[in-house]
Amino acid sequence: MSVAALRLIHCRRLSTAGTPGVRKALNWKTFRRFAKVTGAVVLGSYLFITYEVEYLNKAVTLDTRAILQEKYKSYIYLKPTPSDDQEDLAAELTYKARKELHKAARRFLEISSRLLLQSLDDAPVHKTDYQYQTAAQVIDQRTAVGLARTPRVDLRFFLRTPSLPDLEDGLSAEDELRQLLASLPQSEVDKCVQYFTSLALRESTQALAAQRGGLWCFGGNGLPYAQSLTSVPSQKVESFCLQALVQHSKVQSHCDHIVANGGVQLLQRMYQLRKDSLKIQRNIVRIIGNLALNESVHQAIAQSGWVSVLAEMMQSPHIMQASHAARALANLDREAVNEKYQDGIYILHPQTRSNQPIKADVLFIHGILGAAFKTWRQKDRVTSEEKDETGSTENYTECWPKSWLAADCPNLRVLSVEYDSHLSDWMSKCPAENQRTSLAYRSQELLKKLKQAGIGDRPVIWVAHSMGGLLVKKILLDASMDPDMHGLLNNTKGMMFYSVPHHGTSMAEYSVNVRYLLFPSIEVRELCKDSPALRNLNENFLIMAKERQFKVLSFAETEPTNIGPMIKLLVVPTQSANLGIGELIEVDVDHLNICKPEKKDSFLYKRSLQFIQEVLQSYISL
Repeated sequence: MSVAALRLIHCRRLSTAGTPGVRKALNWKTFRRFAKVTGAVVLGSYLFITYEVEYLNKAVTLDTRAILQEKYKSYIYLKPTPSDDQEDLAAELTYKARKELHKAARRFLEISSRLLLQSLDDAPVHKTDYQYQTAAQVIDQRTAVGLARTPRVDLRFFLRTPSLPDLEDGLSAEDELRQLLASLPQSEVDKCVQYFTSLALRESTQALAAQRGGLWCFGGNGLPYAQSLTSVPSQKVESFCLQALVQHSKVQSHCDHIVANGGVQLLQRMYQLRKDSLKIQRNIVRIIGNLALNESVHQAIAQSGWVSVLAEMMQSPHIMQASHAARALANLDREAVNEKYQDGIYILHPQTRSNQPIKADVLFIHGILGAAFKTWRQKDRVTSEEKDETGSTENYTECWPKSWLAADCPNLRVLSVEYDSHLSDWMSKCPAENQRTSLAYRSQELLKKLKQAGIGDRPVIWVAHSMGGLLVKKILLDASMDPDMHGLLNNTKGMMFYSVPHHGTSMAEYSVNVRYLLFPSIEVRELCKDSPALRNLNENFLIMAKERQFKVLSFAETEPTNIGPMIKLLVVPTQSANLGIGELIEVDVDHLNICKPEKKDSFLYKRSLQFIQEVLQSYISL
C-alpha cells in the first residue's frame, strides 16, 4: 500500500445513500486501533479495503454491551491522493465501469448496515428497546427503506414517528385538509375534479347544497343526505377530501405544492387519528405512494415518519393494506427497484426485497366495477355448510394471486391493475365534462403506467375478467402501433380470459338501468352483439394473436347472475366468451364468480395455474 494512499483516509458513516454521507478525516493509526485490514485492491482512482472490525464501539456511537464481541465484515471505498499510476489506470476505465464500482460500494455499505442490525438480533443477552432505538440512529433514509422492505423485520429498528406540530387554535384536522385542498392548483387535473373540488370548498351552505341535489363523491358512495359539509360526519368529509387529494397527487407539479404546504405531516396526523378506518388509511397511503414517485420529496416523507408506518402496514394481515404500503415503499426504494408503480399499479409479489430472481410477469386486470383486489378474491362463503366443507375462515384469501399464485410460482412478479371504473357514477352529474371514458383512453393511460412498471422487460401473461379482456386486447393493439412498446408486445406469451364479451353481450337488449348497472362507463352501442367497434377490435386482435402465436385460455360462465331481486341473466354467453383461438372451458359459475376459485385445489385455480406454468415453463425453469 503506497504512502500516498495512506496519507488521508475518509471513512463514511454506514449508509446506502447515493451521495457521500458525513465524512470525517481519520488518521491511519487511529483506524488501525479498531480495524484489522485483511485485504486491499486498487481499481481506477479508488482503493477498496476489506477490513474486520474488532472494537465496534470505537467505530460507531452505539451502546455495544450486547455486541462487544461481535465481528462483521464489509467493504468501504476510499479515495486516496492519486498517484501517477492510479491516474493512468483510471483513464483506462470507462464511465460505465466506474459507475458500477460506485453501485457495488453502496451495496457493500448496505450489507454492513444489515450485519450491524443482525448482530443485535443474534446477541445472547436480553435486548432493550433503547438498544434498538440507538441502532436506528445509525441507519440513514435509504437503509431504513431497505429494512422496511425486509421480510418480518423487527419494527423496533425504526425511529418512532416524530411529534407533529400542534394545530392552530380553532382548527381541526378536517379544516386543515380543506385548507390544503384549497391551496392546490386547479390546473392539470380532470375537469370534473376541478368542479367537484370547487363545489366542496365553496358551496357548503344549506341552500346551495339543496339546490345542487346534495354533495358529490368519488366512487359512487355519495352523500345524498347531506345538506352541507358542516352537517356531514367528519370521517365522511375527510374521506371525501382525501379522494380529491389522490387526484392531485397524480400530477407531478402538484406534489411539490402538497409537500410545501405541510401535506405530508398532515397526512401523518390523519393516519394516526383514523386508525379505526382501513379505507381512510389506504387512501392516505395511496397519496404517499403517488408522492414517492418523485425522488425530490423522499426526504420529506422519511422525516415525517412514514417509513416506520409503512413498515408496520406491510405486516398487516389485510392484503389490501399491505399491498398499498408495498407500493409506496417500492417507489421509495431507489436502491433495489428500477421500476416505478404509478397510481393503480399494485405489486402483489414480491412485496419485499428478495434474492429470488424474477423470470416473468403475470398481470391481472379487472372489469368494470371491479377492483385490483376484490375481483380476485376467493369465492365468498355464504353458508356455514360451505365454511365447514372448506375449513376454517382463517384460510380464506382476499386475493388469490397474492396468496396462492405467489406461493406456487415464487419467481414470478405478480401485478394487479386498478383503473377508475366508477367515473360514470359522478361524471354524469358534472356539467363540465359529459364525455364518457372509453377503451381507447384507458388503454393509452395504462400503457404509460405499465411501461414505467417495467412490463415488457420480461415475458408476461395477461389475466383479465369481463371488460378487462377487451382492455387487454386494445392495449396490445395500441402497443403494436408504438415503436417504444414493441418490447411489451414481443414479450407477451399468453393470456387468460374469464368471461370476456369478445362478441358483445345481450345486456344491451335490457333496460337502461340494467345496462348501466354492469357496464356504466362504456357506450352501450359498443356492447351490442356484433357491434362494429367490438368486431373490429376482435378481428384485428385475432390477426395479431395468430401471427405472434399467443397462447390463449378462456373460461365461460354457464349460470345466470343475479342482477337484482327480479332479474337473473347470463351476462356473457359462451358464444361471446369464445375468442376464436385457444382453449375454451365452460365452468358452472356465474359472471361474478368466474374469476373467484372456491379453494386452492378447485378445478378453476388448478387449470389457471397449469396454464401459467406451461406457457412460462421455458422461462421460469431456468
